[in-house]
Amino acid sequence: MADLLWYQYVLIGGIFAWSGFVRTSLGFGGAVLSLPFLLLVYDEPLVFLPIIAVHLLIFSSWIAWRGHRTRVVESNGDPGESNIDWAYLMKAMKVIIIPKLIGVIGLLTLPSRIMASIIFVIVIIYATGYVLNRPFKSRNKYADNVLLALGGYISGTSLIGAPLLVAVFASHVAKHQLRDTLFVLWFILVVIKMVSFVIAGVDLQLVHHLWLLPCALVGHIIGERVHRYMITAETPIFFRVLGVVLILVSVVGLLRPPT
Repeated sequence: MADLLWYQYVLIGGIFAWSGFVRTSLGFGGAVLSLPFLLLVYDEPLVFLPIIAVHLLIFSSWIAWRGHRTRVVESNGDPGESNIDWAYLMKAMKVIIIPKLIGVIGLLTLPSRIMASIIFVIVIIYATGYVLNRPFKSRNKYADNVLLALGGYISGTSLIGAPLLVAVFASHVAKHQLRDTLFVLWFILVVIKMVSFVIAGVDLQLVHHLWLLPCALVGHIIGERVHRYMITAETPIFFRVLGVVLILVSVVGLLRPPT
């Protein structure tokens, strides 16, 4: 990025602040809602993907640690359940992990663009139910497993598998646990992705973390306040916001130019 103009650096910093805000307020969407705009400034995905991945590792581990230590206080004043739904997370990981590894090593023959388009369409169907206050509640574990496997695979080939995984997790995890549970999931998946970057010899752009990490931190701080407001709002409001963002993420993914 050494040959960029000053205003391009400003735009990139602003987009990373936006990425931090989206990621922290909702627990997902930071990569998918920022990468298309970053590529409009500088069309080199492998420049930005390692930066986004490192930011996600930092903020997800921070929030996951806080979620592990924090327990919801029950009405009698006793500590209640953790902010992380470890039981469902471990159950889902058993389904996700193999497709994730397959995606990383690129064994499947379907082009990632076609796979991503299929997933975004499925997510729009899920999200429409949330917007209409009729969230999809799958009672078929096999359907859930297929969707989790697809999300795991696409997260292995890129960083855009989050919407599909969120759509399934939101049907099984309580809303006050959803964000922190997702951050633990993202941490696990991104560690696998970062290992693949290192093995492939991808430049991790470490020098640019010095100025982009503070940008993301600003968005993170604002996103924390928005998240606290949303989880105290009425449940339909929370799920409608979730649905609108899922649709936005999916539409951006469908319309983005091939890279």
